[in-house]
Amino acid sequence: MSDTLERPPVVVPDAVPGAAGVGEVRRGGWFVRITIIVVVVIWLIPTLGVLVTSFRPADLVNTTGWWTALAHPFHAAAWTLDNYREALDTGGLQNAFMNSLAVAIPSTVIPITIAAFAAYAFSWMEFRGRFVLFVAVVALLVVPLQMAVIPILRMFAHGASLFGIRTFPDLDLNGTFLGVWLAHTGFGLPLAIYLLRNYIGSLPSSIIESARMDGADHFTIFWRLIVPLSVPALAAFAIFQFLWVWNDLLVAYVFLGGTQNVQVLTLALAGLNGSRGETWQLLTAAAFIAMALPLVVFFSLQKYFVRGLTAGSVKG
Repeated sequence: MSDTLERPPVVVPDAVPGAAGVGEVRRGGWFVRITIIVVVVIWLIPTLGVLVTSFRPADLVNTTGWWTALAHPFHAAAWTLDNYREALDTGGLQNAFMNSLAVAIPSTVIPITIAAFAAYAFSWMEFRGRFVLFVAVVALLVVPLQMAVIPILRMFAHGASLFGIRTFPDLDLNGTFLGVWLAHTGFGLPLAIYLLRNYIGSLPSSIIESARMDGADHFTIFWRLIVPLSVPALAAFAIFQFLWVWNDLLVAYVFLGGTQNVQVLTLALAGLNGSRGETWQLLTAAAFIAMALPLVVFFSLQKYFVRGLTAGSVKG
């Protein structure tokens, strides 16, 4: 009598868990990519129009649309560099560009430096009222900038007193670069402290404890460990602060003034358009001159941007 051998059950490939979901994820991925491409194209169309207009003669700008230049892209009479030459020569953009640099660089470095020290103190130093002070700093984020401009302006011009006691001296800071640096520093510090504290507080505590066991003081720990490890967060805030200061019009106009020798690039752009908007083709050229440096800053630091913004969101 022979033994009967039974075959093992056959596993059907369609029964593998999650096999149907892979196709759905792939289809969803293509939908997301197409949507992103469409959004990017919609955003780039106005920028392309401004770029094309900046290279067109004034008579063609006033009589035809910018898209007509794309029909004959190699027609030499349809393109010119006169808009850029005139904007740089007669618009005062060269001096305004240097003034914007003189405002933006210190107004970015000063709050980053102060906020880094404050963020380390809030994260790794034990002192009474630490949590209350941090909440108070974060609460300053909801204070509108426009509401604080006039009080700060009066304080810079005449000083400040509280109950008859002089709390801020009369330094006559109006119309000076120091005044606008301090104003931008005060407006940018709450966000800077908030972002940097989240990042520095998420660093491994074992690194700090090892440094303390080796005899390092707080300044050594901050300068040798915290600063090198916090480069992504520092770069992320540097992008925010620099772009905000570079594109600012209100704070620079209030605290620095609009005279020719101290006006920043945004004020020069506003005056370049003319009283009736008759030279707006020069404004398109000047706009791309103003955009050059922010684009360089962003693309130079963009690899740190997402890492800096998401820092501290997940601990593990």
